[in-house]
Amino acid sequence: MNLATVLIDTARRHPAREALRRGGRRVTYAELDRASAHVARRLSAEGVRPGDRVGLMVPNAPEFAAAYYGILRAGAIAVPLDVDLERHEVRALLADAGAALLIAWRGLLRAPHEPAWLVAPGSFFDDGAAAAEPAAAVAREGGDTAVIVYTSGTTGEPKGAELTHANLISNARVVASLFGFGPDDAVLAALPLAHAFGQTCTLNATMLAGARLVLAPRFEPLDGVTVLVGVPSMYARLLADGGTRRTPALRMCVSGGAPLAPELLEACERALGTRVLEGYGLTETSPVASFNRPWDPRRPGSIGTPIDGVEMRLQDVSPEGVGEIVIRGPNVMKGYWNRREDTRAVLSDDGWLRTGDLARVGADGAFRIVGRTKDLIIRDGRNVHPREIEDVLHGHPDVLEAAVVGVPDPLLGEEVVACVVIAHGAAVTEDELREYVRERVAEFKYPRRVWVAPALPHGGTGKVLKRTIVIPPHIAAASELAA
Repeated sequence: MNLATVLIDTARRHPAREALRRGGRRVTYAELDRASAHVARRLSAEGVRPGDRVGLMVPNAPEFAAAYYGILRAGAIAVPLDVDLERHEVRALLADAGAALLIAWRGLLRAPHEPAWLVAPGSFFDDGAAAAEPAAAVAREGGDTAVIVYTSGTTGEPKGAELTHANLISNARVVASLFGFGPDDAVLAALPLAHAFGQTCTLNATMLAGARLVLAPRFEPLDGVTVLVGVPSMYARLLADGGTRRTPALRMCVSGGAPLAPELLEACERALGTRVLEGYGLTETSPVASFNRPWDPRRPGSIGTPIDGVEMRLQDVSPEGVGEIVIRGPNVMKGYWNRREDTRAVLSDDGWLRTGDLARVGADGAFRIVGRTKDLIIRDGRNVHPREIEDVLHGHPDVLEAAVVGVPDPLLGEEVVACVVIAHGAAVTEDELREYVRERVAEFKYPRRVWVAPALPHGGTGKVLKRTIVIPPHIAAASELAA
């Protein structure tokens, strides 16, 4: 079993069919198949062996797909990295994974690693791949790790979720079936392919179904696109920017990554003229765990019911019927890379994954998220752990204490804000503190709003009581993107 077969098998059956489109560029399944085989051969020639980790820091371009399947084809483990990460973040993740090589987009100078391949448009396609014959994928077991996707967890340190070939193939198959993907579909890929959501619900499911993946820098209903897949903030921006329009081909919209407000769901359905179906999952579940099927009754605010083959239930249920979601099934990760204790904290011996998400279950079996046990901010579908940002703020010489929290935001789901106590006599401004953090973390992580307080509330053990922090109205105000 090898995840690369989702491409190889389709290319064998439909070599001339269009697999990828990026602007005016068209790539057939045969061309992508040859390019991925070319990558696999080059990796082998460089001494990369099955089980080795290979970093992949490439934006949504045909070269990402060629490198991704090429790494898998060689039997290696892909380690996709967000292109917005800062230099030190990239270095730390590659070191944690023990990456043998980094494949990086030429313009991403923030991605240092030796050895590295710097790629540009046409790489793997125009440098001998066309004349090469496709080669078979290296055989792997279903339980072998295929991809390590880094995610922030309860400790704030990024942890690498080991997703196996069986995890990802099974989830791609279920997604392709749920979404009804067929050869006439054109699926928009505006979600970062470095994330599990983009990999499974756009790239792998599309390749498996023999459909077309439309790689786009913006989330919008392009002519000919039949399926939109995005996070709630993408749909909110469509409404805010007036970018929604009805196109004849569009038949389905899918939302995940963060809770979708019922009001936003209904507004998008009116504007786009089609249903918006919400699902739920985590990086650790490859990622899809539940979904509202197209044939289900409309349930705004619900994440639907478990997908085929997956069990979901609540544990530690309160008298009000609220409990933590736990999940078991073929989509649940193998564990966290080199983090046995972190794995044990969330994954039981009999395969149940603790999600940290609190929910209720209705009489129809559908789940509704009501909160989280984790101290975690989900901004624009991406995890931001307050501890990481607080540590950066504490590194400023004028900062005595800092508390980072999330506030509700109609476009992003949550926005990152920070309350700071500064040293007596210090002249540092709130804007300076915001820029200080911005220079040290990924763009999506820094607090857009910072305010200075005389003190932070503390409990008996000395911990900051975040729940008692009074957030000023101008800090809790709606995102400027909504204006």
